[in-house]
Amino acid sequence: MGLLLGVMRTIHPVDFKLTREFEKHLLKVKIKKGQVLFKEDEVCEYMYFIVKGALMGCTSHKGKKITTYISVENDFVSSISGLHGSGYSKEHVVAVEDSDLLAMHNDELNRLFSYNFELNYIFRVVLEKYYKDAQQRAHIIRVGNAKERYLYFTKTNPGYLDRLPLELVASLLNIKPSTLLSIKKSFSVSNSSNEEFGGCGQMLEAYVNKHQSFRNKDLRVQSLAREIGVSSHRLSVVLNNYFNKSFIDYINQYRINWIKESIANPEIMQNFTLEALAYSAGFSSRSAFYSAFKKVMGMSPLEYAKKLQKEKR
Repeated sequence: MGLLLGVMRTIHPVDFKLTREFEKHLLKVKIKKGQVLFKEDEVCEYMYFIVKGALMGCTSHKGKKITTYISVENDFVSSISGLHGSGYSKEHVVAVEDSDLLAMHNDELNRLFSYNFELNYIFRVVLEKYYKDAQQRAHIIRVGNAKERYLYFTKTNPGYLDRLPLELVASLLNIKPSTLLSIKKSFSVSNSSNEEFGGCGQMLEAYVNKHQSFRNKDLRVQSLAREIGVSSHRLSVVLNNYFNKSFIDYINQYRINWIKESIANPEIMQNFTLEALAYSAGFSSRSAFYSAFKKVMGMSPLEYAKKLQKEKR
């Protein structure tokens, strides 16, 4: 019961009197996977709170089962169409997993609603959230394509896709199970590729920093790939997809960072010109140096050096 009260208290304080009412009237319910909690065309007599497990709401249309919602831990569940025992339910609710629930009879709940402000307020907030979620879900299912529905579900229900049966989620999102599986696999491959790119990218950065490869004016993607032990194609893919840069932009960023550090050192600036630093950093010409510096910094090297001197005064 502490979990239920904790969820309620995130919305509004719960006083001692209401706590005592819940202690007195709450029932513990265990339901096995596949067991029906309540059926269509019957009155749902309780409001349920999921302590552990998952439930789904279903309805039927022309012999086809349609999933209307999925609820897990910390969610309230009851008949939507017959809320608080006001009528016959148009959906049935089934356990997706073995579930532990707390239940309060609608008669007791309605009695508390009749005089307890805080309970009315809490359930108003709960219902507002439910209807907002339902509206958003209905909108994305009506206008979104299969990929957008998948992204919506994974964002709003992190971890559910690996936990719940694929057919159930597909029904909720109105997608064919085969389509959902294909989208899921494509995103899994994409995530795996990002992890793989990340490992290669970190290896590249460690090597370039350690050996200052960028200072070689004859450096090419093929020669750098050989140095770090990968194919030039793989290195290009990592640069484009992980760093979002071309080879020359990636190397020039290192060169410019090296030059900026040198400009910040008064002793170096007393003994070297900007052009000399550029050649030492790996640039093959003055024009290439100035063009790359302005592209990265938005100003010429001379303007940057004067700006730095002014800031130090």
